Amino acid sequence: MVDEQLKEGEAPEGGSQQHYVVVVNGRQRTVTSNALSFVEVVALAFDPVPPGENVIFDVTYRRAAPPKTEGSLSPGETVHIEEGTIFNVTFTDKS
Repeated sequence: MVDEQLKEGEAPEGGSQQHYVVVVNGRQRTVTSNALSFVEVVALAFDPVPPGENVIFDVTYRRAAPPKTEGSLSPGETVHIEEGTIFNVTFTDKS
């Protein structure tokens, strides 16, 4: 689950829920799940998400939780994260 950006030192609503700071396209984002899906990472990268049938996203990550600490994420896949996992998300429009 993706939270809105939390202020430094602030706990997520409810106070006791675990949260993780990840970096998406160079910006820190706070999430409350130890796994993120392709769709969730794209939503963290772009607000709004670029629309269109021909838009293709490329998601890569590093510093994720073992056993697969780096790689690419495809639609329908998820990745287990750790504090400080880094994502790079780009898109192209094959119009």
